[in-house]
Amino acid sequence: MRNDLFSKLGFAATLLTLCVVVLGAFVRLSDAGLGCPDWPGCYGHLDVPKESHEISAANEAYPERPVEAHKAWKEMVHRYFAGTLGLLIFAIAILALKQRREPQQQVKTPLFIVALVIFQALLGMWTVTLLLKPVVVMSHLMGGMATLSLLWWISLRHSGLLSARTIATPRMKTLALIGLIIVVLQIMLGGWTSANYAALACPDFPTCQTYWWPPTDFGEAFTLWRGLGVNYEFGVLDNDARVTIHLIHRIGAVITFLYLWWMGIVMLRQSQDVIIRRISIAMMTIVTLQFLLGIGNVVLSLPLAVAVAHNGVAAILLLSLVSLNHALRSKREGEIHG
Repeated sequence: MRNDLFSKLGFAATLLTLCVVVLGAFVRLSDAGLGCPDWPGCYGHLDVPKESHEISAANEAYPERPVEAHKAWKEMVHRYFAGTLGLLIFAIAILALKQRREPQQQVKTPLFIVALVIFQALLGMWTVTLLLKPVVVMSHLMGGMATLSLLWWISLRHSGLLSARTIATPRMKTLALIGLIIVVLQIMLGGWTSANYAALACPDFPTCQTYWWPPTDFGEAFTLWRGLGVNYEFGVLDNDARVTIHLIHRIGAVITFLYLWWMGIVMLRQSQDVIIRRISIAMMTIVTLQFLLGIGNVVLSLPLAVAVAHNGVAAILLLSLVSLNHALRSKREGEIHG
């Protein structure tokens, strides 16, 4: 395993991205997504207005969104972390360009991550300016997850960490790829559930509003675009649409849990490679924790700590699938491509 500057920066950026993802979940779940009604500052400041004359001016400029300092600070801390991450990603890309003549240096993927993080900044702006439009909020979440996954991938590929020492079968590679796709889709469903304030649409478990299959409205539930000028804070959907979103997310959770456990057992049976086995066990443990946190969100009425943990563990579960796919596709000497 190589331990050079590129690898160190990559792992640091991955950790910081995980923090940004969790902070974003905390901001969203504590209803602070519009804590600052403008972007990139907050009421025209680089921090939150503190002095009485600053607060008065801010309230006059944004009468529909008076200053709530506790919400504004949550949003600004998230922006500070995201801005720092952006600078770190730019540094990684610059280093990749400087080392581009080295045979194992990745260049295309770091440059793509730069483009992705710029688009993420735009999504962050649109999240505020478009008043928490669900498709933008979900896209912002998935952009963060994509950034996290790609940073982890290039760090693993460059360092040689978690590289398997045996050749994986095509079936194992296919199963791992399908598992990754399922987890990505389930995270998208989770983001859509949160963005539409549908997490408590089914307050009971395992039934939903006492039904095994409650009244649903798929057309309204999965309408992506509803025009401009609508304030989506606290949601705009009726009961049946929110129930539909929640119900589909539950079904997706069951499918994800069962598939990853089955796949993990297949990996343990078919591979004697210690790396593959350890990642598989970790993945099965993480998806079990995630499933229990999802149940806890319902039966405990969405406590903030549990809801944020549910988002954080989803990100870690995604990293475990990225790790498994990397290990199954890595070569013994850790050759780098991309």
